[in-house]
Amino acid sequence: MSILTRAQALRNLRQTLMEAGFETAAIDARLLVLSALDIPATALITNPDIPLTPAEAELLAAFTRRRLAHEPVARIVGEREFWGLPFALSAETLVPRPDTETVVETVLELLPDRQAPLLMADFGTGSGCILVALLHELPQATGLGVDLSPGALETARRNAWANGVGDRSLFALSHWADAVTGQFDLIVSNPPYIASPVIPTLDREVREHDPLLALDGGPDGLEPYRILLDEARRLLVPGGLLAVEIGYDQAEELKTLAAEKGLEIVEIAHDLSGNPRCVAMRRP
Repeated sequence: MSILTRAQALRNLRQTLMEAGFETAAIDARLLVLSALDIPATALITNPDIPLTPAEAELLAAFTRRRLAHEPVARIVGEREFWGLPFALSAETLVPRPDTETVVETVLELLPDRQAPLLMADFGTGSGCILVALLHELPQATGLGVDLSPGALETARRNAWANGVGDRSLFALSHWADAVTGQFDLIVSNPPYIASPVIPTLDREVREHDPLLALDGGPDGLEPYRILLDEARRLLVPGGLLAVEIGYDQAEELKTLAAEKGLEIVEIAHDLSGNPRCVAMRRP
């Protein structure tokens, strides 16, 4: 077997993925090579002719097989950037998506004082990306991450410490707010919002690799919102803010649910594709 250089390995992998029909072949190949070789991007540019070691070649071949089986790159490398911060992933967590940054942006826009000692909760925290990103921007805030998955909670806890906010975060195992008491200034959530009958039709990378617990929102995709909005008056201080991610077609349903629960809609924010992605509400 011939020994490939870094540059040759990158070219070969890019070509393999392109021939297999991956639209993101170039960036996928680059990320997989960097991870398999455990090098920064600059090393690939400045030292392209260094040959791969047998161990590196074997790991890259394993990564290639996994990608050809449509496993997401983020799951293969075990990490995804969100809000400019690195987040480790596990089988129990969703891969953080850029659309979810809309929740963080919306909250920050609506807070009058980022230095306030806020108490926040993140329901269905998963990797902890929303909670950790907000704590990173709100230096006096403390946060509680809640999830039904022990594995997700452990991943979120590691991410909080890795990103410098572990001392201002707590994590609790609970079915939504069943085990949560007290009141919060801010509640955020990216709950499961895919209707159960739709899940078999999702993209293969989502359907086969994302945890069902983080996808299935019940028969109409709205069940988690009913629970969260029903708990909002108990859990929010007067004037407290609730911000949730929604599916692109769920804004009208959220307006109706908010009105039924006596919550005031203060903003419906759109993602980079122009779709409604975050609904922010206040408790009167």
